[in-house]
Amino acid sequence: MIGSRCFRLWAAVSCAATLSLTGLFAQAPGARHPTPRNLEIRAIYFTGLMAGSPHGRQIATTWRAEGGNAVVFDVKDADGPVSFNANLPLASHLKHPDIKDLPEWVTWLHRNGLYAIARIAVFKDQRLVHDHPELAVRSRSTGGVWLENGKPAWTDPSLPAVQTYNIQLALAAAAGGVDEIQFDYIRFPVDGNQKDARFSYQATHPQTPRADFISNFLYKAQQALKPSGVHISIDVYGVMAWARAVDLNATGQDVVSLAYYCDVMCPMIYPSHFFGDFDGYKDPGDAPEHFIQVGMERFNAITQDTGVIIRPWLQAFRWRTSTFGPDYVKIQVATERAQHGGGFMLWNANNVYTAPNEAMPAMMAGGSKYFAGGFPYAVTAPSVTTAENARP
Repeated sequence: MIGSRCFRLWAAVSCAATLSLTGLFAQAPGARHPTPRNLEIRAIYFTGLMAGSPHGRQIATTWRAEGGNAVVFDVKDADGPVSFNANLPLASHLKHPDIKDLPEWVTWLHRNGLYAIARIAVFKDQRLVHDHPELAVRSRSTGGVWLENGKPAWTDPSLPAVQTYNIQLALAAAAGGVDEIQFDYIRFPVDGNQKDARFSYQATHPQTPRADFISNFLYKAQQALKPSGVHISIDVYGVMAWARAVDLNATGQDVVSLAYYCDVMCPMIYPSHFFGDFDGYKDPGDAPEHFIQVGMERFNAITQDTGVIIRPWLQAFRWRTSTFGPDYVKIQVATERAQHGGGFMLWNANNVYTAPNEAMPAMMAGGSKYFAGGFPYAVTAPSVTTAENARP
């Protein structure tokens, strides 16, 4: 395990350049108030399109009334379009972004009692690769853009320009008043023909571990975002808890090193995403208690000296499980709670939360078995029915 907090070569120059970006964006007044990093979060996920729609506001209002307290929404997903007007040269591709007014959307979330988490898919960026192929991973065989399973999708994590763009985007989102920036796809690609992939760093420093570039990026982001007061969270593969060298070498996600440069680590512990009789389970998707428990135990043990909060992504979709439903959600949440997590986030790519909606009343009635029930923002919008007084 690398675990190094010292970065050589490029760190001093590139970090100084990034820090100068903090002056480009004015803080939205009154949009965010200070919250502790160990705040218990109960969140659902929105695409940028859903976040910018009236239907999204209806779903968010229902979630808050049921006892939820946060929404994670895309400001850039892996397909690459930026969902708000970021006023950046590399993000000026949409005349009409999904979220027309980011500060207004964030203010609406806060007035409706919801903590705002802006998700950025960092290095997987299909749109940027298409518009700026010079920023992409290159193909050794063709000299052109490297393809992941036939598709151009990945920017080069070792290119300073790619790192700077994503930090600029995070600064723009922070200036919109969000409470937390969440970095996803903060890794190297692992699918496709890896032998054909060529990265910029290999020309001059081929022996440098991939983890150095990922940790260096997060360190720079932390330094740039610190003046804003926004929290930083990162998404990591759930399997990283098993600390297999093959996973570290491929992804560059050194859990220990990364934990020092963020407030919250968000392992994607979806039971259905464990393959090949993992841990002796033929159908991992039908063993949520085992995988959430063991995953949380392992992440807690690995990061125990770093101070990072472990807040997992939980499964809110039916793929590769025959038992998904409200009870499945309750098992995951209760198991996360028993392992002292920092709350949970529910992922459904289609933003359909029927099972969690059905599970929430029982979880609210179940008291501390499921969650403590705190709310970082009080509801000030008069039309919303609140859940503060519903807990026994």
